Amino acid sequence: MPKPPAVQITLYTRPGCHLCEEARQQMAPVLVEFGAELLEVNIDADPALRDLYSNDVPVIFLGTRKIAKHRVDPVQLRRQLADAQKGL
Repeated sequence: MPKPPAVQITLYTRPGCHLCEEARQQMAPVLVEFGAELLEVNIDADPALRDLYSNDVPVIFLGTRKIAKHRVDPVQLRRQLADAQKGL
């Protein structure tokens, strides 16, 4: 049986953001567990993203769906990744 494609998590962040660092650390073991790919996007490098997320980083997307901002709940993230792998 073929392995499902890796799920992509996008972390919208900015340099020096302590909440972003915390989110990255909390997500790391869960992402490894599910073989998910992490894409980090610096919102300060894109004026449109900076305008959109300036007061909300970190913002976390699973594919195209926003799943969290400011804080990460590892239990919820694990459930969301499991659902995504099942195609829910």
